[in-house]
Amino acid sequence: MKYDVLLFDLDDTLLDFGMTEENAFKFLFEEYGFPNGLNDYLSSYKAISKVLWEDLEHGRTTLAELKVERFKRLFIEHTLDIDPADFGQKYIESLGKEIHMIDGVEEMFASLTDCRFALLTNGFKDAQHARVSGSSLKDLFEAVITSEETGFQKPQKEIFEYTLDKLQIFDPSSVLMIGDSLTSDIQGGNNFGIDTCWFNPKRKQNATDIKPTFEINSWSELAYIVNKQVMEVK
Repeated sequence: MKYDVLLFDLDDTLLDFGMTEENAFKFLFEEYGFPNGLNDYLSSYKAISKVLWEDLEHGRTTLAELKVERFKRLFIEHTLDIDPADFGQKYIESLGKEIHMIDGVEEMFASLTDCRFALLTNGFKDAQHARVSGSSLKDLFEAVITSEETGFQKPQKEIFEYTLDKLQIFDPSSVLMIGDSLTSDIQGGNNFGIDTCWFNPKRKQNATDIKPTFEINSWSELAYIVNKQVMEVK
């Protein structure tokens, strides 16, 4: 059966979050009077943020808590006298202004016909909606669904239930979840019982027991999968 509905992750799937993060981080620290903030603090921030996003996926924290806590920990670590709540809100606003398309995305969408598209992201709603609205993808999606709006996050089943209900999809076998994260996108789709496609442009080794239905290394491969013209990943 051909996939009729494609659910896409956003960050590091369609838009380059690494570049988005660095630019927003650099701009905001400069605004606060720390012109070397990118070099001085980004590495520490990424380590802190990684732990907190893993906590979010496992239900040990909330998005609202993460928004402030990541900067609270960073500022304590580096003895910076900055309000983490204020900084966290401005950081979200800065992220929303950064739009960097991953190579091949626009051509990929142009190659797909007779498909419905939706976005399913664990990111903050204000940043994600702003980035999509400011991009060439803005008219492609029936819905842009964020964990902040639903109260659930990938890999929880509930965010997929919400999405399929919103899109009025009654046949899960017609749906394909596509994303770069094994623990979020792929595990989430697997938990819910829909097929999954791991976008793996850096050809990372999958050292987990999380198995995608398909794996692609470039966007040019997706049209074949949608039309059931490639073998499933073993």
